[in-house]
Amino acid sequence: MSNTPYNFKDYIRVIPDFPQPGIRFKDITTLLKDGGAYRAVIEEMRAAVQHMKIDVIAGPEARGFVVGAPLALALGVGFAPIRKSGKLPGETITANYDLEYGKDQLAMHKDAIAPGQRVLIADDLLATGGTIATSINLVRQLGGEVVGAAFLIELAYLDGRDKLEGIDVFSLMTYE
Repeated sequence: MSNTPYNFKDYIRVIPDFPQPGIRFKDITTLLKDGGAYRAVIEEMRAAVQHMKIDVIAGPEARGFVVGAPLALALGVGFAPIRKSGKLPGETITANYDLEYGKDQLAMHKDAIAPGQRVLIADDLLATGGTIATSINLVRQLGGEVVGAAFLIELAYLDGRDKLEGIDVFSLMTYE
């Protein structure tokens, strides 16, 4: 890592029992509101992934946009949004994933990724890995090569990396 003056965990607000009892929610809005810290986070992530020869970054809504789009800008590459099904106006592909209580579906535009493009998945949080595994599935359906995944925060105790076998994973902050 670079020699940033920031301890990024100091900028993460932990909210107990949200959204349900027993959860300790990691709130990144306290980091985002500090321009210097936000810029430093993106710069740290850029430095960590720039060797991957990325063509495009894909990020799931909504916080994946907050991480992925500025990271794409910092790297000089494009950004492809991954949205909940029914939210994109053009022709899409979809993939289902399991939630704690039910299922949901993510979508990408069919022309978001060209076959052979090198894609980094970026999001704020790696928890159980379900959303990211689904995002990887979408990119691969379009013929993209997923070269890695980058996160602000990883909740290591939820073993999300286990669903990302064979993917180079970078996490700026880890909670054990």
